[in-house]
Amino acid sequence: MLLRVDKVESFYGRSQILHGVSLEIKEGEFVCVLGANGAGKTTLLKTIAGLVKPRRGAVEFAGRRIDAFPAHQIVREGITLAPEDRKIFPQMSVYKNLILGAWVHGGAPEKIQKNITQAYDLFPILKDRRDQMAGTLSGGEQQMLVIGRSLMSNPKLLMLDEPSLGLAPLVVERIFEIIQEIHRRSTTVLLVEQNASMSLTTAGRGYILENGRIILEGPAQNLLEDEKVKKAYLGL
Repeated sequence: MLLRVDKVESFYGRSQILHGVSLEIKEGEFVCVLGANGAGKTTLLKTIAGLVKPRRGAVEFAGRRIDAFPAHQIVREGITLAPEDRKIFPQMSVYKNLILGAWVHGGAPEKIQKNITQAYDLFPILKDRRDQMAGTLSGGEQQMLVIGRSLMSNPKLLMLDEPSLGLAPLVVERIFEIIQEIHRRSTTVLLVEQNASMSLTTAGRGYILENGRIILEGPAQNLLEDEKVKKAYLGL
């Protein structure tokens, strides 16, 4: 098992957000987590990434318990997070934003160049815009930059938090095509989304998170056909 989250409880101050959440992801899987605003999806990803420390429960990655590790060590272990709010460096060039994602390589130029080439292969627009200030990119281009930067550390697990947020439908389709291509290139993917239809037609398995608890899980196709999912998330 690549990732195991076991009965995790996470808090912000006194407010409990996650209530005994458990999930598993095998190497090579594409898994999505769906839920409404406030369900705890972002907190779940931040807990896995080491940005929020669980008060109870455990997070294991590649057979090692990592929930006590600092966030930078978790990146070195092979997990990266493309955050919901993008967090680009607007006054830096596209190229320099990408380079920041490669810090785990310790400045090894051959690894950095290889990863830059791969990022440009996935996102040709970033190559065209490499000298442009990141803050001048469109929303879709900024999302591509965030994903490209996340790939610069050669993650074993790529976590994506609401990559479709605020983007036009055609741009969302393109982003999801790229995420599928990343998965085809042997990266395990954990996707958090509100766009249930797009997520469940892309992922292999899914979890439904509601009020900080997993209420449903299973093959994506089964969730697509579940009446509760249809009513709550697909508008059917």
